[in-house]
Amino acid sequence: MGMTITEKILAAHAGVDSVEPGEIVDAKLDVIMCHDVTTPPAIDMLEKNGMDSVSDPDRIVVIPDHFVPNKDIASAQLNLRLRKWVKKHGIKKFYDVGRNGVCHVMLPEKGLVKPGETIICADSHTCTHGAFGAFATGVGSTDLAAAIYSGRLWFKVPSSIRVELSGELPEGVCSKDIVLELIRMIGVDGALYEVLELTGDTLPGLSMSARMTITNMAIEAGAKTGIIEPDSVTEEYLKARGVEDYEVVRSDADAQYSRTISIDVSCLEPMVAFPHLPSNGRSVTEIDEGEVEIDQAYLGSCTNGRIEDLRIAASILKGKKIAPGVRMLVVPGSTEVWKQAMSEGLLAIFADAECAVSSTTCGACLGGHMGILGEGEKCISTTNRNFTGRMGHPKSEVYLAGPATVAASAVRGFITDPRRI
Repeated sequence: MGMTITEKILAAHAGVDSVEPGEIVDAKLDVIMCHDVTTPPAIDMLEKNGMDSVSDPDRIVVIPDHFVPNKDIASAQLNLRLRKWVKKHGIKKFYDVGRNGVCHVMLPEKGLVKPGETIICADSHTCTHGAFGAFATGVGSTDLAAAIYSGRLWFKVPSSIRVELSGELPEGVCSKDIVLELIRMIGVDGALYEVLELTGDTLPGLSMSARMTITNMAIEAGAKTGIIEPDSVTEEYLKARGVEDYEVVRSDADAQYSRTISIDVSCLEPMVAFPHLPSNGRSVTEIDEGEVEIDQAYLGSCTNGRIEDLRIAASILKGKKIAPGVRMLVVPGSTEVWKQAMSEGLLAIFADAECAVSSTTCGACLGGHMGILGEGEKCISTTNRNFTGRMGHPKSEVYLAGPATVAASAVRGFITDPRRI
């Protein structure tokens, strides 16, 4: 019997010829990523148990991103803890404030993701990196501690769902709309502890940025990860970052899937996920003009904070102003994205439109800082979650959408179809 990409990667890293869904394997890890919120508890566990060592500093990447720049004393202490630990153990791949970024934007940007690798981080959106044909998944701080100490981790081999994407995206529709439609179809637990393996003739037309947006939100369907077989688009992205030494892993023709889901993307329209679940998706044509007035628009996060996303939003905002009574926050996903946006004149477009442009941070995405919502406020956001209280007050509301819809809604003052601007 053939194996899927995921099964092949886990088998190779466990040192066995084959695996099947449901098996428990002990796998070697290629990349262990750490950030400022979940890593300090892992460090504490190691120190309290007399295990304060690092299996391989070269496999560890440290990127503070959630509460940076420090928003209060508690977050300052978290980051101080992280900096001392990095220095103590000689960890070289450390990206502090000023050269940092949202970790799931930074890791690929720095050429630290390769096809066929195993990647973990104590962050649920680690599945982003499956866009490169790697097995990438989020874990808890306890598992992170074990990974740091041993360089290995146990996994239950997940089954895979084959997601076939066909057709070309219509004008005004983006990859965020694809994943919101997929989650709408199967629900927030529709792929529980399974892999969403994306295939189909749509993929060659999607950039790596677009692909990462889709795999980033695999967790919002309950998936262990999302994964895409590498192709020429992947190869070009990696080559541009000096990454050449890797092995492409492909699913066998007779690999077994739990089921197949088909989406004709040519039929899609811009989507908006209503509160309080990512599965509450509606097409913009199902929303009456002026039905949902907004207080805030948010462009950024590990889902849509890349340069491609900023370009899309800027193309809509150029020469326009944000509607009275609305504030729009633009948060580039990394320092490099910020610099590129500056060189292309995008930051000036945002400033002229009266947006607030931030340094890179996770910030308001998780209700951390720099854009938290008050009681009753409504925000349309390019982030990945709209759970109750996700971005602030439990009586606030978050609507998820792509960068075009967010920018257009900021201009109109209510959720609108970006194709009308």
